[in-house]
This record gives sequence, C-alpha cells and structure tokens, in this order.
Amino acid sequence: MKLENPWRRNPWFESVAVAQERARRRLPKPVYGALVAGSERGQSMTANQDAFADLGWAPHVVGQHAQRDLGTTVFGHAIPLPVLISPTGVQAVHPDGEVAVARAAAARGTIMGLSNFASRSVEEVTATGATTFFQMYWTGDRDTMVERMQRAHDAGAQGLIATLDWSFSIGRDWGSPEIPENVDLRTMLRLAPQVAARPRWAWQFGRTGSFPDLTAPNLAPPGGTAPTFFGAYYEWMTTPPPTWDDVAWMREQWHQISGTPFVLKGVCRVDDAMRAVDAGVAGISVSNHGGNNLDGTPAAIRMLKPIADRVGDQVDVVMDGGVRRGSDVVKALALGAKAVLIGRAYLWGLAANGQAGVENVLDVLSGGIDSALRGLAVGSVAELQPEHLIVPDGFHVRTG
Repeated sequence: MKLENPWRRNPWFESVAVAQERARRRLPKPVYGALVAGSERGQSMTANQDAFADLGWAPHVVGQHAQRDLGTTVFGHAIPLPVLISPTGVQAVHPDGEVAVARAAAARGTIMGLSNFASRSVEEVTATGATTFFQMYWTGDRDTMVERMQRAHDAGAQGLIATLDWSFSIGRDWGSPEIPENVDLRTMLRLAPQVAARPRWAWQFGRTGSFPDLTAPNLAPPGGTAPTFFGAYYEWMTTPPPTWDDVAWMREQWHQISGTPFVLKGVCRVDDAMRAVDAGVAGISVSNHGGNNLDGTPAAIRMLKPIADRVGDQVDVVMDGGVRRGSDVVKALALGAKAVLIGRAYLWGLAANGQAGVENVLDVLSGGIDSALRGLAVGSVAELQPEHLIVPDGFHVRTG
C-alpha cells in the first residue's frame, strides 16, 4: 500500500524567498538554524545579499531579442545555465540529500559540487549522471588526501574543488543551533518536541525507515567506517593549514590522477587570485564562505570585479554568496563572473520539495536571468558588461 503525504499541497514556488519560507516552516528549528548559519554578527552573510540591491539597471524599452541565450562554458563544460551547485555538507534537510540535488543538476544540465562532508557517497552521486566536481578541504595527511582524490576520480568526478578558507560558524550573536553527534533513537526522543513541531519533515524520514545521516562517507578510510560530521570537522581543524606550495602540490596530484579542472574556492584578495594562477588552478571562486568565515569580510559581489579584471583572462572566475534571484546572477556575470554557485538557495528548495524543489530553484533563476536579459536588450549572457549596470561610487572593494 502506497503512503500518501497527508500534508501535500501545490509544491511549486515562484521565488527563492518562498522556498526559504517553506523550508523554515518545514524544518525543525536546529536544522533550519544550521542552514542560515553565518558567524558572529552575521554581517558578511547579510552583506552578501544586500550588496546586490546596490546595483541598478538602465533597461531599454526597444531592441529586445526574441530569444536569449543563457548558456556558458565554465571549467571546460558547456552548460545551459550559468548557475552551479555549490558543495555543502551534510544535507539532512531531506532523506535523499545530495542524491536528489545531483538528479536535479543532471536534469537541468549543470555542474554538481559534492562536499567531502556530504552525507551521501561520491559513488551514489555520480551514479545519477550529474557532472560532478568533488570538493575537498585540506584535511588529513597527504597520503589520505591522495586516496580521496583517487576515489573521487574512480567514481567519475570530473573536477576537484579545493576549499581552503577557514570556516568557523561559532560565536553567533543569536546562538548556535544544537547539532547532535549522531541521530539515533535516544537523540530523536530528546529532540522529540522540536521534531514534533515539524511533522512533515519527520514523516519524510519516517517513510524511509531511517534517521538523518550525520556521517561523512566520503572521508571513510578504505574498508573502514565513515566518521561522524564532528569527527570529520575535528580532522580538518587539527590538520596544519596549507601553504601555497601545498596548493600547488594538491593541484599537481589531481592533475596526475585525473587531468580534469582544479578549482580554488574562497578567494577574497587580488594577490591570492594571482598566487592561485601561479599554482596552476583552472578556476577560482570569489567567496567569503557564505558569511561563515571571518565576519566583516566584504560581500563577494563587491570583491568580484577587481579579481576578475586581474585574472579573468587566465582562469575561469566564478562567484558564490548571496545569490537569490536570476537578476543577481546577471549582475555577477556583468562584473566578470563566468557563472555563480548557489548554496542556501538550493538547500531551501531541497527542504521544500526534494529533487523537484531544487529543479524549481534552478528554473526560478533561469527565468530571472532571461527576464533581465530581455529588459537589457541583451541576446546572450556572453554579452554582459559592467556598462549594463548602474554601479555606485565605492561599490567595488579591492583587497590585496
């Protein structure tokens, strides 16, 4: 007998903001709190979104193109939409987690970034057919890192994303949500009041007969057991931070194993972007880790143009942080990005409606991009330039 969802309603939503609100109503408070995250004041997290509103348009009234081309080529892959899936850890907002996200990415033809802190294995994710870029932190010894690169390549990963910026979402002014070490029966009973307040979320997991998985299978040693999320985080925190020579070593190891693109995520400074080019990367992501690293770091969109102007002719420059609308994507492309990565936006879609919710988010962004291009009388994202924007004095921030 097939169980029907007793809370089912029209699952479609018209904006990322609506997806976020549905996620807020559906998820237990600690789970939703972990998604909004942000460190200390949440200053950088908020700035990432607010900065887009400081950029204006000067739309044409005549001369629009009947058809607009939203496609681009980034990291050697032609994609129909300049929006990539940013790697995010343990996606316990939905039972299918990263597999659902990967299926959505495959359905929309874009690149899936998979965190090494993910709750689903790289083998499960690549089996969806999604073009998968495996993400790694600098964690563990060098032999362990090579083992993990080899596993990702053997599974079919077509690129590697190195995330090296320090993330410490602690000391939040509004308090940090409780995240248990393991989700077992005892934990579920202890958290029962919060879970009971969100029955739809509990019902989803109840159908699968399992609890949310807070382990990191991609960090399991060969033939060994996957560490918990906190075990993986401890390994990361206790690994000596990398040098630029280590970055070059990591890039070289991946090149020997796979020969596919190596991308450095978390770049905030022009001089770091230049060092990344010297280390041989194929691309960089201008990012402040969604506001989860050093609070007070400028909004990613403010740092984008100075970095793209300096190295955009040598490597592919993408950006992540604060993207909630298709018009945000167009603004980033006009300032030099080849594409953007989204994180919270697709997680809210996943929480709201699983794979279909992630596809819904991608479709919302696609529609917004197309609408902005039409208003600007631009026929292709490749034609976007800073001149299409009204940029206030002092908007761009050059660091380094």
